[in-house]
Amino acid sequence: MPLDEASGGRDAAPAAAPAAAPARAAPIPPLRPGQPPLALLIDYDGTISLTDVSDKILYSFIGERYAQDDAQYSSGLVGSRTLFESQVKFLPADPEPVIAIAEAQPHDPTFAAFVRRALELEVPVEVVSDGFGFFIEPALRRLGVPEIPIITARTMFGGEGASMEFPNGHPDCFVCGTCKRQRVLGHQAAGRTVAFVGDGESDRYAAAYSDLIFARDDLVSLCRREGWPFAPWRDFAGMQAWLEATVAAWRTNPNAIPSHQVRPYICGPEVWGPGRDNPVPRG
Repeated sequence: MPLDEASGGRDAAPAAAPAAAPARAAPIPPLRPGQPPLALLIDYDGTISLTDVSDKILYSFIGERYAQDDAQYSSGLVGSRTLFESQVKFLPADPEPVIAIAEAQPHDPTFAAFVRRALELEVPVEVVSDGFGFFIEPALRRLGVPEIPIITARTMFGGEGASMEFPNGHPDCFVCGTCKRQRVLGHQAAGRTVAFVGDGESDRYAAAYSDLIFARDDLVSLCRREGWPFAPWRDFAGMQAWLEATVAAWRTNPNAIPSHQVRPYICGPEVWGPGRDNPVPRG
């Protein structure tokens, strides 16, 4: 079955359930003298969590329908916001069975120590997730992760069903639910080199603009296809070892953290024009 809203515009979004206004994105911290000029942006689904939690939820409730729609997304025919706006309405109004699925998913047990060490080194860390978002903060709290910015969508339950808002989307481009690109560019504008850590197709636009890419699984294949340099990674214990060595080297050699290099736009209103719902098909 095709996406209900694959050819729709902004008026195709489901009505939001009554809720408080969505939180604004966390401000980008200024780079102070003596701080390493580095920021760490981390995907959530399949990266901090060891499964794609949003996928698990959707497959549990709508099965093959979601598999077909997800194939369109992976092929670059529809954007993630179109995908989520079409599918969130199939979730129940009662969040409990959805929460139960999310809480059953395994997570990288080394992530909390990685975040604590990064903050000790004064390197900002934030989670950037183009998914449902509501389960991330409770999951990080259970893992013992210190408070860090979480840049994602907002999913609400109640009334006739579930609905979504996208407080961290791009103001002029509606392809992605959460615009990871803007967070990368924001940290770079503050004077930092951005290292992005991810695993899949939803990381395309974050990786495209990041200065350093740490990739595994499908993101490895994507980087190879696009010709983007990347480093493989396995877990956050390994990432912590890299971070500590990099910051130690930077303290004696500023070139140990490479300077930010501007990359050409491959997405957004600069390329596609304003107000677009779905990406220009690739290839």
